[in-house]
Amino acid sequence: MDELLKIDEVANQTGLSKRTIRYYEELGILPSPERSGGGTRLYKQKHVKFLKRISAAKEVLGFTLQELQEFLSLTEMLESQKEEYKKVSDPQEQKAKLTEIIKILDGELEIIEQKIRRIHTVQTELVTLRERARALIELKNNE
Repeated sequence: MDELLKIDEVANQTGLSKRTIRYYEELGILPSPERSGGGTRLYKQKHVKFLKRISAAKEVLGFTLQELQEFLSLTEMLESQKEEYKKVSDPQEQKAKLTEIIKILDGELEIIEQKIRRIHTVQTELVTLRERARALIELKNNE
């Protein structure tokens, strides 16, 4: 049986604040956990794993909450398709499931590629500004 964890333990394992964990639940990003008779949230390891994935997506990829929700939706679809794939033995059905998995992965990759394009745009703007500033310094040095 899966060990039930209180929010303090989940916060310690994930590095997130209790407030952030509750906020993600409120937004519907984190599935609601079970509750004790007294109303205490009781989390499972799947919640911890999910929160760690959310943290990585926000920190490493710099996702906004909207991007995060879209990415996690695709991730859930991917997990579902992987489970479905394991259940089928017919090669044609397996091929169809793999095709669905590829479509979902393409969606996740597109979200990441959009983020990279935006980062490159900002980078280009900063490089241009730096070069203009250097050119102005050079002009001032020649005056």
